[in-house]
Amino acid sequence: MTMDKRFGAQVGAWLMAVALPLCGRAQSVSPPAGAADPPPIVAPASSASVAVPPPPPASDPAAQAIYARIVAMAPIQGGPLTRQQAAIGQVLTDFYTQRHYAPAWADADNVDQLFAGLASLAGDGLLPQDYGLDALRDTYQAPGFKDASPAQRADFDLLATRAYITALVQLTRGKVDPARLDPVWNIDPQALDPQQGLAMLETSIDERSVGRAFDQARPQHPLYAKLRDGLARLRDESSRGDWPTIPDGPSLKPGMKDPRVAALRARLVAGGYLDPAQAKGQHFDTPVADAVKRFQQDHYLDVDGAVGTDTLAAMNVSIGQRIGQVRANMERARWLLHALPATFVVVDVAGFKITYYRDGEPVWKSRVQVGKPYRSTPIFRSQINYVTFNPTWTIPPTILKNDVLPKIRANPGYLASNRIRVLDNAGNTVAPASVNWANPRGITLRQDAGPGNSLGQVVIRFPNSFAVYLHDTPHQELFSKAKRDTSSGCIRVEHPLDLVQLLFNDDEKWSRDAIDQRIAEGKTQNVTLPATVPILLAYWTVDIDDQGRLAYKNDIYDRDTPLLAALDKPQPLQAL
Repeated sequence: MTMDKRFGAQVGAWLMAVALPLCGRAQSVSPPAGAADPPPIVAPASSASVAVPPPPPASDPAAQAIYARIVAMAPIQGGPLTRQQAAIGQVLTDFYTQRHYAPAWADADNVDQLFAGLASLAGDGLLPQDYGLDALRDTYQAPGFKDASPAQRADFDLLATRAYITALVQLTRGKVDPARLDPVWNIDPQALDPQQGLAMLETSIDERSVGRAFDQARPQHPLYAKLRDGLARLRDESSRGDWPTIPDGPSLKPGMKDPRVAALRARLVAGGYLDPAQAKGQHFDTPVADAVKRFQQDHYLDVDGAVGTDTLAAMNVSIGQRIGQVRANMERARWLLHALPATFVVVDVAGFKITYYRDGEPVWKSRVQVGKPYRSTPIFRSQINYVTFNPTWTIPPTILKNDVLPKIRANPGYLASNRIRVLDNAGNTVAPASVNWANPRGITLRQDAGPGNSLGQVVIRFPNSFAVYLHDTPHQELFSKAKRDTSSGCIRVEHPLDLVQLLFNDDEKWSRDAIDQRIAEGKTQNVTLPATVPILLAYWTVDIDDQGRLAYKNDIYDRDTPLLAALDKPQPLQAL
């Protein structure tokens, strides 16, 4: 890979690490109020100050003008800078100092590439106006710009450079700081050596590869390219009008004849689910039922061929709303789709599925159940380090209070029928009859391993502060549902023993027969993996299949709305 091809992604990682430090970690998984419009982070003046560089030769008026502007950026007149302003100011200072304050945008081809690159950000779901494109273009194309003073050219040059750097950063790592929306975010961008980053900035301008830098700054993952193509198709479709809507009313079912079926047919044709030759008619026939099932499959709905409440709501979502959904997921892609390990596990929380990747290829997939909206599964990264065969289950305080205690009070035999023991603070078993269940204190409830255990036959564990893990479940019937936000925060996995075998990656010692034998022993055992395996708990509300068809998921935790609000919040570059 050549230097200019590496430039975009590497300098983005470098500058994001410098300019946008993430917040400290909190325990709550709910987005804080006002997260879409966070207050500025103000650093103390001493740490925010930008060093004043040495002056250039007096014989170069353009360099002198740039130097004067850089000096003016330092807070020598008093007043603090935000952390991001200070960081970008330091980058500009270092960049121009390295080039002896020579203008960076004297070449018309580079300027044209910059303008084209900034305009192309609309295709990434970003806002070109955030980077001052119109103002830069108007200034550069003004009739008198060729005769502009050194000071005017310096203003243009510095603003163009700052727009360029900011755009590359946001293409690479996103416009929105994810830690502002999710205080438990722990997926940090990797840093790059500052001198290497500055050298790549210089190279892209000297070699006239500015346009290529924009291309390479984008995540180089196939999913991102597909999302970008999908966004373009949706916008093209939107330019010709919105999708037809279907009037409210009773459920539409195969075999019915109803005036609303005509609207249903039109909606299915518009979405590419029904042959246009079938566009007219009020009869809910087999072709319409089959098209509805395909729509339901693509929208993570129960596939029954009938248009009930959930299917009707999904069909009446506008193109504009789906465009917003794709844009939100492109921002998530910019947060996540860089330097992924070759072997890892990813849980798609909104998609209720888990995938194991080996050598960059998906080799195993399965369905999962995730947390209810009020007990949401957190989004974070960790390392799977051991598994527990035949686990016991210590009932967490929240589940004890809200779920188990009411059942015990209603049915004194609940504990025995579910093989749950009562333990005191020393771990000794105590008689349930000795406990005041109206106000129990100093006790722990633990369910024995074996049939009916809430964790099933195995638990897959990884360090985190939320007591979240992957596990088996006796509630196998829930895997057949399309919407599977049914747990208390942990992730229930269908066929978890298949994943365990993959994690051990040793078919001689840890064959499926060997795993089954461990479980048959009935003993609770913790077994450390030969090597830890990265796990990513992610949140995607859009999928794209191999043919490029977009599939939309329900935003079960309402995370798209605040993300879009933050993404659409104007962030114009401030005057120097």
